Amino acid sequence: MQSNEITKENINKLVVTFYTKVLKDEKISPFFIEKLGADMKSEIWQKHITLLTNFWFTISFGRGEYNGSPFAPHMQISGLDRESFERWLKLFFEALDKIYVEDIALKFKERASIIASNFMRNLSI
Repeated sequence: MQSNEITKENINKLVVTFYTKVLKDEKISPFFIEKLGADMKSEIWQKHITLLTNFWFTISFGRGEYNGSPFAPHMQISGLDRESFERWLKLFFEALDKIYVEDIALKFKERASIIASNFMRNLSI
């Protein structure tokens, strides 16, 4: 059943659902496997999942435990292109549609699209 409210628990479910899809994707899985490995149960993945859960919670509520710089790690990744970001968005949107009702999913989609556009612009792609 889709959630009609945003909670830290369902944001975590969103992040796990999304990365499960990412690791099966031929185009973008190599970026994540290179940095984090292929086992989402590993300590490094669990830290990443917690980080992204906190990131989306903070984005959603304007307050939270995330205080990092989301763009900085992307400067370290070679080979990122427009297609990579488009695939990321596609998989993220699929995960959103699975977890949230339409109006909440749309809010996340708008924010994710803005973030992706900013990242692509800042990476000159």
